[in-house]
This record gives sequence, C-alpha cells and structure tokens, in this order.
Amino acid sequence: DLIVHVRDITHPETVLQKATVLSVLRNLNLPSHLLDSMVEVHNKVDLIERYKPAEENALAVSALHGHGLEELKQEIEKKILAATGKKILTVNINLEGPQLSWLYKEATVQEVEVMPEEGTARVKVIIGSSAFGKYKNLFPN
Repeated sequence: DLIVHVRDITHPETVLQKATVLSVLRNLNLPSHLLDSMVEVHNKVDLIERYKPAEENALAVSALHGHGLEELKQEIEKKILAATGKKILTVNINLEGPQLSWLYKEATVQEVEVMPEEGTARVKVIIGSSAFGKYKNLFPN
C-alpha cells in the first residue's frame, strides 16, 4: 500500500543512492500511484546542524533521538488510509450489546475507553466505508 524510502542523509552519496533506489523501483513496474505516494524520510538529521530537507515533501527524522517520528507515523497513517479507503473513527457503544464484538471482527480496534458507570465505551477504530455502512445499519443509535 505504501513505500517508505529512508535515507541516511549524512552519507556522501545520498543523492546518488536516492536516484538508484528510484531507478530500481521504476524497473519493477510498480503502479505509478505507489511511486507518487512514496514517503521520503531523511534520517540522522541529528548529525547535521539545523537540517532542513531540500525536497519539498521529505520528512526529517532522527531515529536515534526520536525526532520527527511522530510526524512520520502521522504521514504513514494518512497515506495508508488514503490508499486503502479506510478512515479512523471513534464510536460510542453500549457494552451490553454486540457492537464491540462486531467491531473487533469487522474493523481494527485501536483503543477502547470504558465508562463503567454508564455501561458504555468510546472505541477508536480503523474501518472501511462498506463496513461502516453495515455498522450503521446494524446499530442505528
């Protein structure tokens, strides 16, 4: 669904390495949308003072220090959701009903926040449009 190209931005041949990787990927006859949506990651930015990526859409990270990893995670999530046609939703459910079990079967449950005094839960899921349509039909409230 997604290509993430991580480059050691401190390597003296980093530009040549990028060109080589892109050439290999093009020769694999991958779908153009896959190449167009590729995430470009510049790693080891902690070794270059005040580093700013020259490429417009590149993300600057330091895996060693954790710099930029949250932004990278968000970008990957955004691109995967776009590529798969899924979305992230938070739904409120009644714990006495079958909704939670249904969501575990038909979606990817990311988080469950239970409110025991109310007998409900707030559930964060990754779900496709078709599955969400079924959910709304099965559980209209």
